Amino acid sequence: MVVAGKVRSVGPTQQVSASFKKRELVVITEEQYPQPILIEFAQDKCDLLNNLQVGQQVNVSINLRGREWINPQGETKYFNSIQGWKID
Repeated sequence: MVVAGKVRSVGPTQQVSASFKKRELVVITEEQYPQPILIEFAQDKCDLLNNLQVGQQVNVSINLRGREWINPQGETKYFNSIQGWKID
């Protein structure tokens, strides 16, 4: 899948743990109702954001990720994330 639009913001690299880092990119889609899409980049993909500028037109290749979590009360919750892996 690809998200096309303009760069709204590029976040700093966050060291989540000793072995995991991530960085966030917000892209505003260009359609009738523009949407701000938060895309996460992890590990070595964080460097893909180094030369991006706010307002720059991009096409970001993404994967949708989903997780299931059962809370202490036994209720099942679902979480989604958008993970980027390539920028054109």
